[in-house]
Order: sequence, then C-alpha cells, then structure tokens
Amino acid sequence: MDRNEISSSKQQRIEERRDQIIAAARICFRLHGFHGAGMAEIASLSKLSVGQIYRYFTNKEAIIEEIVRRIVKHRIKLMWDHDNDLSLVADELANQRLLDGEDAEINQALMLEIAAEATRNIQVEKILCEADAHLFHQGCEMMKQVYPHLDAGRIAALSEMMAVLSEGTALRMLTHQQQQHVDRSQMKALFLLIFGTLFPPPPSA
Repeated sequence: MDRNEISSSKQQRIEERRDQIIAAARICFRLHGFHGAGMAEIASLSKLSVGQIYRYFTNKEAIIEEIVRRIVKHRIKLMWDHDNDLSLVADELANQRLLDGEDAEINQALMLEIAAEATRNIQVEKILCEADAHLFHQGCEMMKQVYPHLDAGRIAALSEMMAVLSEGTALRMLTHQQQQHVDRSQMKALFLLIFGTLFPPPPSA
C-alpha cells in the first residue's frame, strides 16, 4: 500500500468515526435536548469512549456545528435539484415534504433545538447565523441564474419569502396541524397562485 492509499484509508476511518458520532448525537439531542445530552451518553450510543469523541470534536458546540453544516448542505442540494420547478415546490410545500425527505422531521426538530440554544449560547448563535447566511446566499445565486433580469433587492426578497414559506411549513409539519385540518390540493393551488403572482416567467419562457 503506497502513501496515498494509506492517507486515503486513514481519512476514510476518520469520516466513518465522525459519522458514527454525529448519528448518535442527533438521536441524543432529539431525545434529551442540547443540555440534557451529555458526552457520556453520546459516547455510549456511538459505541466509543468519551476520549475518542474528543479526538474528533472538541466539544458539543463542534458537534452542533457539524450537524448544522450537514443539514444545510443537504438542503442546498435539494434546492438546486428542484431547479426552480415552482409546481414541484408548491406540491412539496403543500404536502410538507420540501426540506429533507425522510429526515425532514428530525432535522427540523434539531434545528429548533439548536435555535433555542442559540438564544443562550453565543457560539451556537454564530454557527446558526453563518449557516443561515450561507443558505440564503445559495438561494439568491439560484434565483439570479433563473431570473437574471431582476435586481438584487428583488432577488433577495424572493429568496427570503421562499425561506419563510419553507421554514413555516417545516414548523407546521412538527405540529401536524396542516395535514389534519387542510385539503392539500387547495394548499397547492394557493402556493401556485402566490408563485404565479410574485415570480415572473424566466426570460427563456
């Protein structure tokens, strides 16, 4: 095995350990909250020692940062995959599937827990603000590609509106109010009406 192969193998083991820790931390934070979940519990669930966890993450804030980074990365990928298909976005909003597929509920619950912690922890607040700024920037970049004739202010406003609709829908998903009381087809029709009013046809249309 040459040096490159050894380095690659070592990096793979590091990533596997980090994945192991993140998977355990997601469960612990979801069940017990940020304060209630200790490193000992995360270590037990990940089948590692506390000392091993500290080799990969310096503290719980570092674990939170990695969880947020992964959620945001996944959401950005989904956002670009939608390719500004407003009918698809309306359908997924109406059916509460927009953000994270099968992981939507746990990811949203984790982000709410992290947002609550951000009100008490400056480091977590910084992590959340940076993640939000990155997600917003990507939303604006996508809008610019689809609507190059719109000015920056309009692009920013449309991106913010989509964030509000997406995050509001995700919050409603946790309470299950919408799927109990509202006809999803009517919700989709309303979203399409909003999009048809606010989004101009792309120049190529």
